[in-house]
Amino acid sequence: MATFTFKKHLSRRTFLRGAGVSLGLPLLEAMTPALALSAPQGPKARRFVGVSLALGLHNPNLVPSTTGRDYQPSRYLQSIQDLRQDFTVVSGSSHPGVTGGHTAEGSIFSACPNQRGATSRNTISLDQLMARHLGHETRFPSLVLNTNSQSSPSYTENGSMIPAENSAMKLFTRLFVDDSAQEQERQAELIQKGRSIMDLVGAEAKALQRELGGADRDKLDAWFTSVRDLEQRLAANEAWTHRPKPRVSMKPPAAVPRDNEVAVEGIFLDIIHMALMTDSTRFVTLHVTGNGVQGIEGVDESYHGLSHHGMDEEKLAQLAIVEQGMINQWAAFLRKLKTDKLLDETMVLMTSNLGNASSHDNKNMPVLFAGGGFKHGQHLAFDQSENYPLPNLYLSALQQLGVEEEKFATSSGTMTGLA
Repeated sequence: MATFTFKKHLSRRTFLRGAGVSLGLPLLEAMTPALALSAPQGPKARRFVGVSLALGLHNPNLVPSTTGRDYQPSRYLQSIQDLRQDFTVVSGSSHPGVTGGHTAEGSIFSACPNQRGATSRNTISLDQLMARHLGHETRFPSLVLNTNSQSSPSYTENGSMIPAENSAMKLFTRLFVDDSAQEQERQAELIQKGRSIMDLVGAEAKALQRELGGADRDKLDAWFTSVRDLEQRLAANEAWTHRPKPRVSMKPPAAVPRDNEVAVEGIFLDIIHMALMTDSTRFVTLHVTGNGVQGIEGVDESYHGLSHHGMDEEKLAQLAIVEQGMINQWAAFLRKLKTDKLLDETMVLMTSNLGNASSHDNKNMPVLFAGGGFKHGQHLAFDQSENYPLPNLYLSALQQLGVEEEKFATSSGTMTGLA
């Protein structure tokens, strides 16, 4: 068993180590002063779906020319005005310290300053922080999806990217087709190994209690409780392996049209809708990365080629067809949630790391934010030159779930004007 020698102040990097296991300690007074947390608010939302577009949205077609609740809908928003009171348009916002054009994709939901070209490490993404707190309540703590590849903007607490599921058929099978008995046993074995690791770390950690002051012992006891909670969640996951999956009337996708990325987005959103309906998961990210759009009427170039329009009128006209389709699929998803009485409990975000894909600009990110119990129906317009921190919206979303966080990434507070 590892031994520990303590000084008056512990480093915030102090770890428990034993049998190849390394686990960071909670924040203790022996490290830094305790953080003051505000009183928790009652949750108004239970779910979050983040849709990210790798190639952005053309802001002149998206952003209304007027602001507030009486805004005049832009070109892209005219077709979804039946949902006007269900979503908010945000302009003039971005992630502070995030640069690098396409390479900033990893920061879409983490808002981690990247300073590309320098050594950097990502931080936990919004969806995964939500899942860490609440994901244990469903069979799948979260779903990380991509329409075309395994890359994703979803990151774990230690900054590791979570590979995305990019097959609609495999996703459907994973959600709604029961595993074989052999696969169930394999999953149960893996979970049991995880529980034994937690038992080991818990035993190592108890040696700390004799070395700390009263306040730190209380905090460590709370941490032990969280360890036990994790063990219980692992046990619950083990139970899920033997429970039948929900039966749905939806048919599995037969074929995915690789020349129509708008249709592919719709297929994935349909499966996500059914996953939420069956309460199979509550936290989802979908990254839209496919390049094929020539199967859409009126489009004869690649999606990426159109995004680099250089203000060419013909390219912009074709790009508008594609981007309108992307927004219409998002709106169709909202309508289904609304019909099923899920929208008020589900926050749905559409955004991109690119505010201007043609120039690879990461400022002025496109933002449409719907549902979740917020008072929508407005255009929140911030400074196009000195952008407002979009992580403030992420903090608002966390608090709307009842997650007691006072800061997320580079946030300066909750989002102004979002109630």
